[in-house]
Amino acid sequence: MMRAMSSIRQVSSRVVYENPWFLLREDEVERPDGSRGIYGVVDRPDFALVIPMQDDGFVMVEEFRYPVGRRCWNFPQGSFPNRAEGDPEELARAELVQETGLRAGKMRHLGFLHASVGASTNGFNVFAATELEQGPHERELEEQDMRQGFFSRTQFQDMVLRGEITDDASVAAYALLMMRGL
Repeated sequence: MMRAMSSIRQVSSRVVYENPWFLLREDEVERPDGSRGIYGVVDRPDFALVIPMQDDGFVMVEEFRYPVGRRCWNFPQGSFPNRAEGDPEELARAELVQETGLRAGKMRHLGFLHASVGASTNGFNVFAATELEQGPHERELEEQDMRQGFFSRTQFQDMVLRGEITDDASVAAYALLMMRGL
């Protein structure tokens, strides 16, 4: 990932923690006025998020999300294993099949967004999937409690407003979808 020139300069960097999903580093930085400070940065690979569209609604998945301690609805999404990088559309198609069993006849790229610009390098490509055909899902071990459901646009919006959908990536992806007039 190419980084733009900054008014904050990295002086040093050290890995604090690392696992197959992310790397946590602490960077010592120098600000424009010469003062020093630190940034904690989570290095994560970009992911793909897919909005499976049919009958003026969407297929979503729900699973227990350990960090927030509750079950959450979101659009299918994920990254390549072991912090690998690859073709975003290939990843989107694989995540769609893995989590829902759906195969998309058409996949449209809607845009790229950053997930948490103040703390992470992580971003995501958003795709709209149409011409869907159902097949068997290929869920990972961590996704064994996952279920899926169909929601109209009105239901989706109501769930966001009631705090039932809190996944920021799913809400941002929906906003991109609407801005594209889909």
